[in-house]
Amino acid sequence: MAILVTGGAGYIGSHTVVELLQAGHEVVVVDSLCNGSEEALRRVEKITSRQVVFIHGDIRDRAMLDTLFATHAIEAVIHFAGLKAVGESVGQPLRYYENNVYGTLVLCQAMAAAGVYRLVFSSSATVYGEEASVPYVESMPRGTTSSPYGTSKAMVEKVLEDQCQADPRWSVVLLRYFNPIGAHPSGLIGEDPQGIPNNLMPYISQVAIGRLPELSIYGNDYPTADGTCERDYLHVVDLALGHLKAMQALSTPGVSRYNLGTGKGVSVLEMVRAFIRATGVEVPYRFAPRRTGDLAAFWADADMAERELGWRAERGLGEMMADTWRWQSANPAGYHS
Repeated sequence: MAILVTGGAGYIGSHTVVELLQAGHEVVVVDSLCNGSEEALRRVEKITSRQVVFIHGDIRDRAMLDTLFATHAIEAVIHFAGLKAVGESVGQPLRYYENNVYGTLVLCQAMAAAGVYRLVFSSSATVYGEEASVPYVESMPRGTTSSPYGTSKAMVEKVLEDQCQADPRWSVVLLRYFNPIGAHPSGLIGEDPQGIPNNLMPYISQVAIGRLPELSIYGNDYPTADGTCERDYLHVVDLALGHLKAMQALSTPGVSRYNLGTGKGVSVLEMVRAFIRATGVEVPYRFAPRRTGDLAAFWADADMAERELGWRAERGLGEMMADTWRWQSANPAGYHS
């Protein structure tokens, strides 16, 4: 099957491209490279000994998409492309809505014009909202999102649901991610944010490698066991494999929703200690004020994905830490090493 992967040069996208290629699919990647790296795709080809068709472009560019669909016999789309920093979205809401919501509208219009109606969408656990009780279950309604990033994901979910309701040719899977970390076990691809990382794991590993002097832990007065935020961290390879399983559900018209997580919350301080245990490398840290948009604690109920897709997170926290450190220590400056 020929799959279009938007944002396929990014962190989750590149790991998913590896799994798609190793499963025998043909892959076309379109990426603006605002959060991705062409070097990541070169390394994907090295890992898989398969070729990736790469198009440097923005999903808001309808003419580019029309040409892409006319050139390649795409059968389904996995849609990662979008901006993803919660804190940044609070200060730049219009940019997030234009990229994440408008970009998806243009993509879906181009898909429909090309007769492609199967889509796996990279959504987020943030759509459950501030008032949701944990663990999050797919039957819960979308709630009051705490950031424009989360709102953009919720808006896209609603757009896709409405389109499936209006046109029964469409089949859409909404994958609600929790917190992916880790790296490919080869150490060739991993998470490579520019500037000070927004996500915890690359922040920890960049401090450990000496790129940053210390870790800032945003808030130590949350109503959790140790006062720091708790999240459901899963290995990025497990998450990537979830997309392959989700493609099986594209044979059924309509919308399906699945949580991809481990079902367990881990605090920021527990993450730091787990990294030190796995690597033997110390991570100096200090407490800083809370960040706008951060919730105290959430984790998944991932039973539906296991029951209906045959997917569950297999890799433990120690493996996540070891793979992260293998990537970071081999690539101290990321893809610019």
